[in-house]
Amino acid sequence: MTSTVEKSYETTDKLIGYTSKISTTTFTALQQELQDRTLASTGDDAGMIGTFTGASALAWAIDLPEDGQVISMDVSHGSLNKVGLPILEKAPELRAKIDFRLGSAVDTLQSLIDSGASGSFGFAFIDADKANYSRYYEQCLELLAPGGVIMVDNVSVVGALWHGSVIEPKEPSGVAIDAANRLAAADSRVYNTLLNVGDGVHLIVKKH
Repeated sequence: MTSTVEKSYETTDKLIGYTSKISTTTFTALQQELQDRTLASTGDDAGMIGTFTGASALAWAIDLPEDGQVISMDVSHGSLNKVGLPILEKAPELRAKIDFRLGSAVDTLQSLIDSGASGSFGFAFIDADKANYSRYYEQCLELLAPGGVIMVDNVSVVGALWHGSVIEPKEPSGVAIDAANRLAAADSRVYNTLLNVGDGVHLIVKKH
């Protein structure tokens, strides 16, 4: 089964649809159900960030080994409780891999660092309030093991540097994202590639 939803799922652009379908790998029945319920139940909120309904957390959990763990963070679990959890509970082996944390991601990440988890994670996905992107980057880098990957969403001129430009973004979110992009680009601890895909994706690999 393959997903029918592109990055910008409301679009009728044939190129976006084609590239999405060519790029999509296995899409489980559980993911399809969660996708359908998310789109049907959340209306204008379907583009929300953070944990939201848990769709991204489910995708990560499916590809993790049995002893793997996903920690998903958000300041609200309204959509998760309403839409996501009733579906996720149908697959207890996957649900057991996901730790949904409620509260500030900055505080949650810091609590992981303080508990001695630095250097123990393999992957971090950042898609949250743009003002804190640089803080999330530094905290996630601390938590990653060497060779670990950070993926940051909404980082391109097209998607996130709204009403400005790469050289001189003027909208506050654009300024914050540009600062985080430049922080990673100048960081000797990582390799980084900024991809103009969807709303822009920044791939960052920790060297050591």
